[in-house]
Parts: sequence; C-alpha cells; structure tokens
Amino acid sequence: MSTNTNWAIDPAHSEIGFKVKHMMFTNVSGKFNNFSAEITTNDDDFGTANINFEAAVDSISTGNTDRDNHLLSPDFFDAAQFSKIQFKGTSFTKVDEGDYKLVGDLTMHGVTKPVTLDVEYGGLMKDPWGNIKAGFSITGKITRKEWGLAYNAVLDNGGILLSEEVKLNIEVQLVKQS
Repeated sequence: MSTNTNWAIDPAHSEIGFKVKHMMFTNVSGKFNNFSAEITTNDDDFGTANINFEAAVDSISTGNTDRDNHLLSPDFFDAAQFSKIQFKGTSFTKVDEGDYKLVGDLTMHGVTKPVTLDVEYGGLMKDPWGNIKAGFSITGKITRKEWGLAYNAVLDNGGILLSEEVKLNIEVQLVKQS
C-alpha cells in the first residue's frame, strides 16, 4: 500500500533562474529569491507528484537595482497588480533513466498557459543530518509576450533590445517531510 509523502523545497540549496538575450548578443541572468513549493508523491515516486510552486515577483534579482525596478513596473511584471508567479504541475513523465518531462500551468502577469519543462532527476540522498533529499535540474523556454510581458525597444540597427524567449534554469533540492 502506498502512502503520501510530502516534500518541501530547500530554498538554501535551490535557485529559480532565467536568462534573456539583451541587444541580441549577450545574456542577462536573473533569479527569484523568495519561493516555495508544495509537492506530494505516492511514496518516493515523483511520477505521481502533485506539484504547486509559487514565487514572489518582488523578489526578482538581476544584480542591477534599476533593471530590477523596471522589471517590477507595469512595463513588465507589474508586481503591484500581479505579485506572484505560480506553477501547477499536471504531469511528470519519465522519458528515460533520470530524464523527465514536467507539464503544468504557469500563471504570470494574470495569464495562465501550459508549459513543458525538461527535468533531470538527480536521485535521493540522505544529508549529514538525516534528511532525505531529492535533486532536480529543470530547464525550458517560454515566450514572454504570451504572458503579456511585451515591453521592448528597437535598436538603431533595426534589431530589438530584448529577446522574446526566456530560458529557464532551475535547480531544486526537495526535503522529505516527516
């Protein structure tokens, strides 16, 4: 008989990161510093996972205060009106040993759309304090204007300031709850 297992995200060993091309020839990276997840599995089978994730928009950090403030403005996230980014998993499917596809609904800027993410499962391990942990590397791409994040500027050469594509680079360590 299977039992429900609850997992919590370990924020000290997890990072919710992204990259966007700037002026179409360099990447600017950022991350969200405040986030949480509620994950339930049958025993330790992540293929049965019920996943709910949330990040605080006002915790965005790109290493530049002026850029961060612009990202919080109505030009981008409009953090005053849309304070959270949410993801609700709908399936976690094994592709091959250690590789999975995570499908779910991403809600950002008041828009909910399905996304598919690639997941590399690192396995289970006991830390020095006896906690059981699971590790995941998650990558994917979204088109930001599909969520209403359409701000851009045209460059003198006819190019655009910011790529429409946002690359997600997420490292997650989960802790099994007793």
